[in-house]
Amino acid sequence: MQWTELIVFSALFLLVTVMGFVAAKWQKGDTLEHLDEWGLGGRKFGSWITWFLVGGDLYTAYTFVAVPALMFGAGATGFFALPYTVILYPIVFLPLVRMWSVSRVHGYVTPADFVKGRYGSHWLALLIAITGIFATMPYIALQLVGLEAVLRSMGLNGSGILGHLPLFVAFVILAVYTYQSGLRAPALIAFVKDILIYVVILVAIVYLPSKFGGWGEIFNDADAKFKATPAPGDGILLNANNQLQYATLALGSALALFIYPHSLTGILASRGRNVIKRNMVALPAYSLVLGLLALLGYVAISAGTKPIVNQATGRPDTNTIVPELFGANFPSWFAGIAFAAIGIGALVPAAIMSIAAANLWTRNVYKEYLKKNATPAEEAKQAKLASLVVKFGAVAFIVFIDPQFSIDLQLIGGVIILQTLPAVAIALYTRWFHVWGLVAGWFAGMAYGMYLLYLIPSADGSRKHFGSSALSLEKLSLFGWNPFEGVKMTIYVGVPALMMNLIVAVVVTLIAKRAKVFNGTDQTDPSDYHVDEDSPRVKPVATH
Repeated sequence: MQWTELIVFSALFLLVTVMGFVAAKWQKGDTLEHLDEWGLGGRKFGSWITWFLVGGDLYTAYTFVAVPALMFGAGATGFFALPYTVILYPIVFLPLVRMWSVSRVHGYVTPADFVKGRYGSHWLALLIAITGIFATMPYIALQLVGLEAVLRSMGLNGSGILGHLPLFVAFVILAVYTYQSGLRAPALIAFVKDILIYVVILVAIVYLPSKFGGWGEIFNDADAKFKATPAPGDGILLNANNQLQYATLALGSALALFIYPHSLTGILASRGRNVIKRNMVALPAYSLVLGLLALLGYVAISAGTKPIVNQATGRPDTNTIVPELFGANFPSWFAGIAFAAIGIGALVPAAIMSIAAANLWTRNVYKEYLKKNATPAEEAKQAKLASLVVKFGAVAFIVFIDPQFSIDLQLIGGVIILQTLPAVAIALYTRWFHVWGLVAGWFAGMAYGMYLLYLIPSADGSRKHFGSSALSLEKLSLFGWNPFEGVKMTIYVGVPALMMNLIVAVVVTLIAKRAKVFNGTDQTDPSDYHVDEDSPRVKPVATH
């Protein structure tokens, strides 16, 4: 047991717990018994709060342990996270501003709310809501993977149900203060989380390389390690096999990120269009830190760091690489701060994700199908209860499912959430697609994506199916036809699945328009997409 690290970690965890409860009174509205207040913080967060909130939501604990771990195990492929988060913000700059405006006018809380208003179809909205909830659940579970990696490095490395007891305690505390304070809790805690992350990474990126002979020596050590392995896809440079996978994974991830419900929750909670614009300019600062962080995977190679063996599976847990690197090379007190930064980094996004999933359940399932006349207070209560269910469902993922499968499931989640892009993102600019075209495209893209994922075995050979999101082009077939037969390059499954979605949506739309099939009723008008924070809400909150 690493007692010094554990004491420092516990002290900082206690601090953010207190902040989580105090947050209920921070920027308090008339009542928290309303989804706008509990689930979106009153829609009044300014530039700094939004920057910390969205940054804390997108750059998670899993990011800070998994990206260096991928660099440690596979080399340059793991660096996809950097171009992905660089191209992300120019792509989403204008769509997010339009989403904020139309959501302000109509009182939309979720992306499925917007889809229902845009197309007048509760069935399409239901598909979007279910997709969002399903894709978010493993994402929450992955925050626990990051938190458990830290707990193991501090000596809390048991097996079975009791081995997960510290994780249970942490998430019970998270569940209670999120239930009470809503989105204000992770917004306030994000300040502490991000400051700690910045301090730890800046210290690590200066101190650790000097300890191991400088960056030149570190890259030489990494190069020597990868050259000694038989794997064709690793190395400090990309090769012909993984260049397409790298590019398509970066692009696909960038297209998917702000379609995730939790990402839009942080945006809709902001005060106005100018706040969003400033954040799209400033958020790449996190990408700089992420790039520096990724290089710690090479530092761990040079330091000879070994991952902790998972007692349940008997396999090394590469997610413990960064915590083990910090624990072995930092003074105990600073290692405790580093562990707290990663641990708290799990709480912020987990809280936001559970709130986003709860909002989807409440607005697009509960109120739409179970209780149409639910009052705002009943909506808020239902969302609070749903957020508890989501959190403990995520804990069940970790306890009863191999954590490595959770990681693969999150990659699959990216393929799944991409299938909502036509109905959510493209619909912000045009209503050309027919509602039944979007539904058909969703089913086609989802089915094709699942089929392609089914063909992919895990890298370690432990599973024959659903082992990764990187597909060899020689397997990219449709009804037996494959123009890439014999090509060994890999591609991110989300891209061909999305292409299938769009092709089917276009074909069905053309057929439906020619047959003059009714295309629903658009409850929005062009001016709704340009209102700013100074404009009053001109239309009532959308009813369901």
